[in-house]
Amino acid sequence: MLAQLFGVIFGLTAVVLGAFGAHALKKKFTEDQHASFETGIRYQFYHALVLLLVGFAQSGGLIGPGAYTWLFISGTVLFSFSIYGLCLSGVFGTKWRFLGPVTPVGGLLLVAGWVSLLYTIAR
Repeated sequence: MLAQLFGVIFGLTAVVLGAFGAHALKKKFTEDQHASFETGIRYQFYHALVLLLVGFAQSGGLIGPGAYTWLFISGTVLFSFSIYGLCLSGVFGTKWRFLGPVTPVGGLLLVAGWVSLLYTIAR
């Protein structure tokens, strides 16, 4: 249930933020900011779909719960939302540089989520 809930929340916010970035911020973003923002959206969507799939697999008894759910959730928040913060703060004033090191930590959590899911499926 938790995986499905966050899958829906991440999917919804990815659509909203993607539209916001593509329309409202298109002229404000530099080319690099736009590309970074799109990377955040893309990874958020990927993990929204994964969370939905594992949530349904858990509900159907195909796989058991595992650390992968929390790793995907926390990794997505740290990875994608730090990118959004970096891009938006750059557009609206001072760039929040403290978020720069947060992005790779989020990426590592996402990798750990995939490893955890692999372990869950393999056992």
